Amino acid sequence: QVHLVESGGGLVQAGGSLRLSCAASGQTFTLLTMGWFRQAPGKEREFVTSITRGGGIAFFADSVKGRFTISRDNAKNTVYLQMNSLKPEDTALYYCASSVRSIYGLANVDDMNYWGKGTLVTVSS
Repeated sequence: QVHLVESGGGLVQAGGSLRLSCAASGQTFTLLTMGWFRQAPGKEREFVTSITRGGGIAFFADSVKGRFTISRDNAKNTVYLQMNSLKPEDTALYYCASSVRSIYGLANVDDMNYWGKGTLVTVSS
């Protein structure tokens, strides 16, 4: 069982930045593919970004490419999502997720085994 706890959400103006963190416990962190998903009101949960076990490769949804970066600190069992140039359409509940499989490419919701409870990001125009 993997326990994931997100933090760092909040209210920000368009063009601003936020950094989300996700602390993991309960499983060897280096064996986990880590990812971020988001769900806006009335919409389905969608992939944002993921990072491979070793942290060498990251994948991004087209909607965030060039604005968001993902990183992981395997010594701290933590994955980060740096969000820059935020837009109102980035407003959503952001979920940290993990998979016990190696995933190369854009992940689907069904690819992930464990989920955090989410942290809310609101971008005002």
